[in-house]
Amino acid sequence: MAVRWAGARPGSAALDVCCGSGDVAALLAAAVGPAGHVVGLDFAPAMIERARGKEGGRPAGRARRAAVDWRVGDATSLPFADASFDAVTIAYGLRNVADPDAALAEAFRVLRPGGRCAVLDFNNVRDNPALDAVQAAALSAFVVPAAQAAGLGPQYEYLRPSIQGWWTGREQEEAAARAGFAGAVHHAIGLGLMGCLVAVKAGVAPKGV
Repeated sequence: MAVRWAGARPGSAALDVCCGSGDVAALLAAAVGPAGHVVGLDFAPAMIERARGKEGGRPAGRARRAAVDWRVGDATSLPFADASFDAVTIAYGLRNVADPDAALAEAFRVLRPGGRCAVLDFNNVRDNPALDAVQAAALSAFVVPAAQAAGLGPQYEYLRPSIQGWWTGREQEEAAARAGFAGAVHHAIGLGLMGCLVAVKAGVAPKGV
């Protein structure tokens, strides 16, 4: 959904910021095809190495997707020229960077006119107490115990306070406007527990979008 909303099409140049182990970047590679170009960028070298290894384990359909250029880099200071990409995705990453406003401004900078940025993450539903309670219960009853059983408790126990401190959908739209985007809409998904901000850079859309 995020890849589609980002406008990734055959032949597009796409960037996945905070790519982690590379799953969204792989979806972008399939969407843009062999004529396209995909960069996966993450601050953590170990995650880039894991993403590179996972890509090597995806032989099926390799001729029908772009190769991914894996880079170590900072979301708040992207190592790319202005107007380098047609589509930018950030999945479960913007909430975790030191300066989300700076990261959005960088996404805007590297997008070509008419390009789109899709930001997928948990939805801060503090304005809906009932839904907020459901989200809290799901994390405490299912997500965190599963992570603890896998020896990953600390990595997931932070989720609840992190989400509570994150921007609401409306605040994400406002942040996109501050970054320069001409239009931004936050879509509630996953019964409202998740959300995807779709922000558009003013100008003529890239070819094929």
